Formats: sequence, structure tokens, C-alpha cells
Amino acid sequence: MSAEQHSSHATPQPSSPSANPDTARTDVRWHWEDLHEGLCLTFGPKIVARDEVIRFATDFDPQPFHLSEEAGKASLFGGLAASGWHTAGMVMRLMCDGFLLNASSLGSPGLDSLKWLKPVMVGDEIRARMTILGTRPMKSKAHVGLVQSRWEAINQRDEVVMVIESWAMFGRREAAKESHAAGL
Repeated sequence: MSAEQHSSHATPQPSSPSANPDTARTDVRWHWEDLHEGLCLTFGPKIVARDEVIRFATDFDPQPFHLSEEAGKASLFGGLAASGWHTAGMVMRLMCDGFLLNASSLGSPGLDSLKWLKPVMVGDEIRARMTILGTRPMKSKAHVGLVQSRWEAINQRDEVVMVIESWAMFGRREAAKESHAAGL
């Protein structure tokens, strides 16, 4: 296997993958056929900024230990901690910039699991690591393949701080070629 099949550091992609999101994209790098069991890719890093932690908490998770250093120090966290939901959002951004916006992603039917294992603190540097656990074609839609993956948020000490397992849907390269040839 090549090094890319085991691990890769992806470069962020533009945030707008195409001018018309309703149009099938043929310029993507990653299709369902490219995503095989065992493929592992790493994206990031992202430094967790104090103002972002407080802004997210103010809007979506206003628990005191996410809003001020003093409350954070008095909590089990021992300092200003990012909301777990904020951590999930940061990982989603890393996933989009490094992978999904350059893939034939068709969304996800939901998460199988989401676990926060360690707090993410202001000043931490996180990366996202995707590992493909399995793939299968979608029976009801020939142009769609399903991919089961594990996404891990990893801090600067190489500690896994969050794990997400889910299925996602990706366009199939051959189905896209057939549709394009048929003028669809």
C-alpha cells in the first residue's frame, strides 16, 4: 500500500466546491470507489482560540466553564474548556476543508456514536483523523455508496479527545460517468 493509503496530511480546499450545488460534480478527487477499508487520512491542525470558545459557548452552550477562565479553573476542567459541541464543529470544519469539499459527499444518515474522551482547552491544537471501517454499495440507489468511518479529534499530545463513528453517502464514479454520458 502507498503512504497515502495509510496516512496523509491534507491541505484545506476552497470552501465553495462548485457554483451550483445541485449540479453533479465531476471534478472531485474522492469518490466512493476511492474509499477503502483501512484508509486513514489526517487533517489540520486547528488551534483552539479563546474568543471562539467563548463565542460558541455564548451562542450554544452557555455553561460557566465554557464562558470564563475563572469558572473553568473552579470546574473539573481546571481551565477554560471548549464545549464538546464546539469540538465536534471544529472537527467538522477540518473534515470539510481537508476532505468532504473535495469529495462526492452526499451527506450522512446520522451518527452511530459520539464520545468526548478528554476536554479540549483554549490553546490546544487539534487534528482530525478519519479511518474507513467499511464500505458497501447502497442497494436502493445505484449511484450511491455507503462508507462507515471513525473520526477522531487528536490534540497536540497525540491524545484522542473525541471519537465519532458514522455512515456517510458518497457518489460513485462509475454511476457519475454513466449519467454524464447519458446527458443527465
